[in-house]
Parts: sequence; structure tokens; C-alpha cells
Amino acid sequence: MDSRIVGYGELQRFTRRILECLGYPPAHADVTATVLVEADARGMASHGVARLDFYEKNIKGGFADPKAEPTVVRETPVAVVIDGNNGVGPVVSEFAMARCIEKAEKVGAGFAAVRNSNHFGMAGLWAEKAVARDQMGMAFTNTRICSVPTFGSQRILGTNPICVAIPSAGKVPFLLDMATTTVAHGKVEVYERRDKDMPLGWCVDEKGIGMTDTKDFQKLFWSKSPDGGHLFLGGEGEDLGGHKGFGLGLLVDLLCAGLSMGRWSLHTFSGKGSGIAHFFGAIRLDNFGDPQEIKEHVEGILDEVRNSHKAEGQDRIFIHGEREAEARVKSLKDGIELDEATAELLAKYAERFKVKPL
Repeated sequence: MDSRIVGYGELQRFTRRILECLGYPPAHADVTATVLVEADARGMASHGVARLDFYEKNIKGGFADPKAEPTVVRETPVAVVIDGNNGVGPVVSEFAMARCIEKAEKVGAGFAAVRNSNHFGMAGLWAEKAVARDQMGMAFTNTRICSVPTFGSQRILGTNPICVAIPSAGKVPFLLDMATTTVAHGKVEVYERRDKDMPLGWCVDEKGIGMTDTKDFQKLFWSKSPDGGHLFLGGEGEDLGGHKGFGLGLLVDLLCAGLSMGRWSLHTFSGKGSGIAHFFGAIRLDNFGDPQEIKEHVEGILDEVRNSHKAEGQDRIFIHGEREAEARVKSLKDGIELDEATAELLAKYAERFKVKPL
């Protein structure tokens, strides 16, 4: 499929302008545009500017209010519960993570449980904000129903990602950012846009049988049928650990929806707003010792992993976050690659809003 290269700054300015045309105040548009463009710059097209269409549909459907501001419901020195008031996810998440970091600086750790938010982009973008302050960062979110539990057939849980960032003395921190399902649903959408079949093991149909036809799965996913969906890490049944992935996904919902008194995945996008819930955390390194010594020790562990024996035909073991960090460096230097379908989407927005095209 054809693609095109666009400069980081140009894409960020263009995306911000389109969001303003969709009703975002300038400050909210700026935060959201940066979140989307950062995902594309890191090679995560599933969370990039192609999400503009999804964000617009959320506004039109009454699920997201781009002008809404988050408010504090309950607060202690170490924790805060936040109501996103159906605002856009990046704005709500920036507010919540800032409170976590502030609390960690004052008392050593800070946590935020958030209800009534929306899609917040890459979880890693929020967790890594703590790293610059010599803090460990955490970010979790539930999502629209996508996934079936072990031994179940009904979609009742989201892809429910987990993210933890730990500072190190190397070029990049350890940054684990993963869906608790085999892949995020956005990855399925990327395959659909590119007219590609999915690998077997990502999703199952209403009878629990594996599917590879992306378009057929998307029809099922958006149909009225409650059955069929994504598989959790480990796949079907318990033989390969599917129950462990299911447990991680359920844990995310309990942290996000349980602690915020918000909606869990099954009840998102029902009623007013999407009801998406998040959970964030920040923990100061000096709770455990000298931050620099800890970072050097962490990097030593990561180096031993990197230098361990390689499988035949492989010359490198990647630490979590390295691929994305290296892709970002390349994108800042050479530009961001957009696939043909995404470029066409942006061109349509430019024509519709009379904005200078990329």
C-alpha cells in the first residue's frame, strides 16, 4: 500500500486545526493533537491521527464533549478521584497524571482513579511523564467492550491496557505498554484500512472459532450480536495461559472502574457519555534509595537481558519501549509515515474544513 511522509510539526499543526474545527478549544486541541501525532511518530498507527474519525463520531454520538473540564470528586494527600465529565481523554488524563506527580513529589506516591472520560491515546505517554521526575509511572484504562473471558463467548471486557514506566540510566526508560488482549482493537482497524487478514489467534466468532477475515470480524464487532470478540493474552482456554490474560484485563477494570465508582467495560457507551475509566499512579524512586544508583542498577539488569543469548537468526533482544523510542527519533529526523488510507482521511478533512492540506 502506498504511503506518504509528513513532518512531525506539520502533522501536529494540521491535526490541531482539524480538532478545533471539530469543536475543541485550542488548548484541548493542542494536547489531543500531540497525543495522536506522538503515536504515529512512534510507529503506533493504531493510536495515531487516523483516530480523528473515531473522535468525531464520539462527539456526534454525544459520548464526548470537547469543551468539558475534569473535576475533583474526592482527594487525600496520596489519592484523588476525578470525574472527567465526558471530556476528551487526553485532557482528562493530563490533569490526572499531573495530580499524581504532584502528590508523589510531596508525599512519595500519588494515585488517581478517573470516571466518565474517553479514549486517552497511548498509555505510555502518561506513564512516562513521571520518569522525568525520577518517578515510576503507571497508566491503565478500560475500553469499549471488545473481549471474551476464558470459557465465555460474550464480549464483556475491553482490551484494557496496562502500562508501567521505570526510570533507568540508559537512553530510554523501561516502558511496558500493552493491551491485555493479544492486540488492541486499533490494530484490527489498521489491518482493515490496509485490507489485510488478521493472524489466527487475535479474535473469535460467535461460536468461539478463530477468525482471520478482518472485515468479517469488524461486521460482527459492530453488529447487535453480543458474542465473539478479542482473545486475551494466552488465547482460548487455559492451556496457554488465556486465564492469566483474562485476569489482567479484569484487574484493569477493577482498578479503573472499581476504584473510581465508574462504569466497567460492559457498560461503557451506554447512556450519557462513553463512561471510560482510567487509573494512574506515580511513585518517587527515593522511597527505595538513591535515585541515580537505582537507575544505574535497573540499566544493568536491562543490559544483561539485552546481552543474553539470541535465538537463531536474531541479532537483538528489544527492551520494552526501545522500538517506539527509536521510531520517534527517526520520525523527528525523516518525517512520519502515514498509510494511504490515513492520508486520504486527512485530505478529506482538509477539503471539508477548507484547511491547507498536508
